[in-house]
Amino acid sequence: MTQSSWPGAHGGGGGAPHWGGWGPPPPPQPGVIPLRPLALGDIVTGSFSTLRLHWKRMAGVALLVQAALVLVTGLVVAAAVAAVYAHLEPVFDPPFGETPAREHVVPLLVAAAVLLVALIVLGMLGMAVISAACLAVLKEAVSGSPTTFGAVRRVAFRRAPAVAGAMFLSSLVAGLPVFAVLAVWAPLAVATASEAGPGALLVPLVLGLLAAFPVAVWLSVRFGMAPAAVVMEDAGPVAALRRSAALVRGDWWRVFGITLVGALLAGAIGYAIQLPFNLVGTFAIVPAVTFAEDGVSPAGAITVLVVAFVLTLVGAIAGQLFQVGFMQLVAGLLYVDQRIRREGLAEALLAGHAAPPAAPATAPAAPATAPEAPQQEGPQDSR
Repeated sequence: MTQSSWPGAHGGGGGAPHWGGWGPPPPPQPGVIPLRPLALGDIVTGSFSTLRLHWKRMAGVALLVQAALVLVTGLVVAAAVAAVYAHLEPVFDPPFGETPAREHVVPLLVAAAVLLVALIVLGMLGMAVISAACLAVLKEAVSGSPTTFGAVRRVAFRRAPAVAGAMFLSSLVAGLPVFAVLAVWAPLAVATASEAGPGALLVPLVLGLLAAFPVAVWLSVRFGMAPAAVVMEDAGPVAALRRSAALVRGDWWRVFGITLVGALLAGAIGYAIQLPFNLVGTFAIVPAVTFAEDGVSPAGAITVLVVAFVLTLVGAIAGQLFQVGFMQLVAGLLYVDQRIRREGLAEALLAGHAAPPAAPATAPAAPATAPEAPQQEGPQDSR
């Protein structure tokens, strides 16, 4: 990947389009999209083109991340189980007629909470690496620059913490309306639990969530371009949220509509990818049940069940990776589109693409040898 440097905020200057001949010339397209304001079809086509041309690099990083996540998750779970192993039997297999003691239950609850937080953090970091890889590929695919797996991997892991920070902050801000409703409803529900029935308690909760949901969607769209700003501008998480809000301002409905279409496409295609694996895994369970009913050795049934589980897991991972990657490409192209419309990014990219390469070190030797030819021919002519 060539380390192309995109101009930052307000980079590049827009100029009037050149109209010549019988109509406007076609817009230049050095990469996967034409360098002009993009329509919905351009964004969808550009996302699929990026996947088609660079799927090996993105899939390589995704598989590397999944392998690392499986290993680290296994180590974390093993450490958690080892830490509370002495409390498992008293809680899950207490003596008949006795309830588990508090000194055994509390360590299990603490370990479960810590394990849940650790798994959430690992999942967010893994998603951040995959998102950063997709956006790093898109950054070069838009300008038509070459890219390699090693360069994508380095950029993905280098920018993953900032991408994870931007994703966490945007999710936190978007979830604040829902948290506010729950924070108000929970004390009221506890205070009035003895006077009101369950139905009466649910009504204000549902109404509050219905009121908070549009605000949460508005905030999520407003900050949806933050990961793209992190990767393409090397911005920090907070600066990326500001950049996303500035780019979306005044064009929220268009960004929301394209994002919704991208999410529907990603969900449908991700489900189509996952469906064959689920069907094969489901049908594979039938021989396992038959073996168990016929009294066949359980080894065959266990093998079939393991194969079915692995197929289902592979399908789920493949479908999820496609959805994450496609949605990041759509968000990245929306970011590019907004900068083309507002900051003249197309002209800046074209200027960088058309800039002449630096002269090689051996270039000045050519003029030095040119004058020597007449000096050699002069003595020959005099003879």
